[in-house]
Amino acid sequence: MFEALLMMFLAAGFIAVAAIAVGALLGPKRATAAKLAAYESGVPASGTARERFPVHFYLVAVLFIIFDIETAFFFPLAVAYNGAPQFLFFQAIIFVGILAVGYIYILRRGVLRW
Repeated sequence: MFEALLMMFLAAGFIAVAAIAVGALLGPKRATAAKLAAYESGVPASGTARERFPVHFYLVAVLFIIFDIETAFFFPLAVAYNGAPQFLFFQAIIFVGILAVGYIYILRRGVLRW
């Protein structure tokens, strides 16, 4: 088990280092004023970086974290499902119930309405 986890981290680290190295070796090297300017989704930067964001952005981030955690916890549960299927099934049902409470809270707060 430990060896498989170590191999996964080594493979992820190798892919990350290889992507950075290939980008540094093959990428363009000329820095122009346009390339060094701040980029905001294709719109020229305006104002300061100290402006307030609506709470809606933070609630959408919480929604993303809820589903991200759900995915991160369901993967090991699916891998370990061979051992004790009934126990893990009830654990999964409880976990989905807890996430559903968070999802219903976010829906009631109107996060998904723009």
